[in-house]
Amino acid sequence: MTPITEVDGRRLSLSNLEKVLYPATGTTKGELLHYYANVAAPLLTHLAHRPVSFLRYPDGPDGQLFFTKNPPPGTPGWVRISDVPRSEEGKTSPQVVVDDLATLMWAANLVVEFHTHQWPAEAPGQADRLVFDLDPGAPAGVAECCAVALWLQERLAADGLDPYVKTSGSKGLHILVPLEPTASATASAYAKSLAVEAEAALPALVVHRMRRSLRPGKVFVDHSQNAAAKTTAAPYTARARPEPTVSTPVTWEETEEGARAGGARGQDRGRLLVFLLGDIPVRLERYGDLLAPLTDPERAGRLP
Repeated sequence: MTPITEVDGRRLSLSNLEKVLYPATGTTKGELLHYYANVAAPLLTHLAHRPVSFLRYPDGPDGQLFFTKNPPPGTPGWVRISDVPRSEEGKTSPQVVVDDLATLMWAANLVVEFHTHQWPAEAPGQADRLVFDLDPGAPAGVAECCAVALWLQERLAADGLDPYVKTSGSKGLHILVPLEPTASATASAYAKSLAVEAEAALPALVVHRMRRSLRPGKVFVDHSQNAAAKTTAAPYTARARPEPTVSTPVTWEETEEGARAGGARGQDRGRLLVFLLGDIPVRLERYGDLLAPLTDPERAGRLP
């Protein structure tokens, strides 16, 4: 029998709660849903008002993955849907907006990663945040990403911008910057210029082009996710990785420590800035939401 629960007056069917999604840790679907319920407050802060894309992994990260922008089949009528522009001709397509706890838990029951645009549903293509995805090419790892993140922090601050950092929950880091509403094309051009500048300043460490043959041993500074059509893994989303890793906000002090770990070898280096479901409530109690300033209009910067 599928358990039925009520969340904020909405009846939800929660299925297969004992199903093991992450064999490496024995983590079940029920534990994943419990995680999302526990971190709902900060997670909803970063999902609210943004069209969401889902990466679904109903049989765990070793099963089939489905990336979808359209509302999944069976989406309840009470879930908010936003018509998102897809072309200059005015064509649109629907996407889910996760604005409340009931919608969050309904979506989490599908076993998803949450990915969002850099703009809110009310202003498509008007970015209110800038993002850099720092993606290491082996043997480079998170330590090298930390070194690049620190360079970007200093460079962005020189332009009067206030950057924040989180793990991707996968291999690298994300740098996020709150912006005054800015056309996505303008944000993209600025992000690309800084990626090119980073490569010029750190040629042994950084590459700004996506070509995989250029990336071994370097950090790809991916600026492309600022394009209006692109999405990025949201803060606090679980990821479809062998372990239940989470895209986790970190401090700049932790980033500096990570960069200093660049000379380390072995397992400790491999576990650098890796956070699992159970780590997040403890970090929230200690730090609060380190990315809360992203939603503070007073922190929003203007691109030069």
